[in-house]
Amino acid sequence: MKINKIAALLLAIGVSAPAFATNGYFSHGYGIKAKSMGGVGIALPQDSLAAASNPAGMAMVGDRMDLGVDLFSPIRTATWTGTGGGVYSRPLGDYKSGKNLFAIPEFGYNKMLGWDMAVGVAVYGNGGMNTDYGKIVISGATTNTYSNLEQLFIAPTFAWKVTKEHSIGVSLNMVFQNFEARGLESFDAATQSLYVGSVTNRGKDTSRGLGLKLGWTGQISPAVTLGATYQPKTKMSKFDKYKGLFAQAGKFDIPETYGFGIAVKANDKLTVAGDVVQINYGAVKSLADNGDQFPGSAGTLLGSENGSGFGWTNQTVYKLGMTYQYSPNLLLRAGYNHAKTPLGAKQTFFNILAPATVENHLTLGATWALAGKSELTVSYMQAFEKKVTGMSNGTGCGFGAGCATTGHPVDLKMDQKALGVAYGMKF
Repeated sequence: MKINKIAALLLAIGVSAPAFATNGYFSHGYGIKAKSMGGVGIALPQDSLAAASNPAGMAMVGDRMDLGVDLFSPIRTATWTGTGGGVYSRPLGDYKSGKNLFAIPEFGYNKMLGWDMAVGVAVYGNGGMNTDYGKIVISGATTNTYSNLEQLFIAPTFAWKVTKEHSIGVSLNMVFQNFEARGLESFDAATQSLYVGSVTNRGKDTSRGLGLKLGWTGQISPAVTLGATYQPKTKMSKFDKYKGLFAQAGKFDIPETYGFGIAVKANDKLTVAGDVVQINYGAVKSLADNGDQFPGSAGTLLGSENGSGFGWTNQTVYKLGMTYQYSPNLLLRAGYNHAKTPLGAKQTFFNILAPATVENHLTLGATWALAGKSELTVSYMQAFEKKVTGMSNGTGCGFGAGCATTGHPVDLKMDQKALGVAYGMKF
């Protein structure tokens, strides 16, 4: 079966993980074990999903296979706080997005080649976003407001222990994206978009790209391990069906990311680890270009080189986690994850489609050792409600230069829960 057919199948069963929206639209972590520790993983590899956090970690997890699923529940609400007769406004009140439960599978496999080299693969949803309001949220539309972005990573990985203390690794990221939008008819006009007819209600579109992720881990003392990763921006093929919505005629690249991690073995039972990860949304025009005024001027029409977007800024993510060996067969985990929302008060209107507001996450988890070199892991994540109050004068804003200063009277909020389970087998 060709790789694009495999990817299409995995996307269809949900591996692409729509509705992530935890750190921006990225997941807060990769692998159920890491997710139960606030997403920590750069200097603390624990399973064959380690490549998603740091490819070098695959040289440290041994021969194993892992299969898991995360049940993810995001609650998204857009609130119109003013009408004022604006072209895009709606009656005052809350508009809640439906479809609040998603199953997000993951898979990893790793094989050691002697003591010093490993080959493996990690298959996971890098992130995504979904809103399905079930009604018209933006005036001028004839269909209900809906958007769905999905990202699937298939990451063949090679890792090498340069010495017993230091490992390096590289993943070839084969990336597949799906996108669909409905209910944006008011933008599908020459005053709004450079490509009329390619803004909304075009069905599902697919984008592909190839990228790299590089990593290093080093044990600098018996108790301290460090790690670092770098993933350059991944250039993706364009969403041709939606070239009138996204800047640069449908371009939606994967942002550059890099991070640093530390893991400290405090004693025989307790390990504490932390990561700092930078996500450079600001270098992807379709995400970063301002969306605080509609219609755009000649230079900011949707779909143009500098077309209006979501106004997202770069994001720094702080992750802290711990493991505690409660008994020979039971390992407990806990963690915290914080990242400031990438969208501001003047950007709430267009982010009705992508209300990535949450900032603080608490996580818990445990692993039970089973017979036959197998194990069962569970995790729980709570992302606390965060509201972004739209900047407005309370009277609404439709056409006109005033939108640039008053914004749109839309508030956004979100909270999330997730419950994950994974089975791991060593061989």
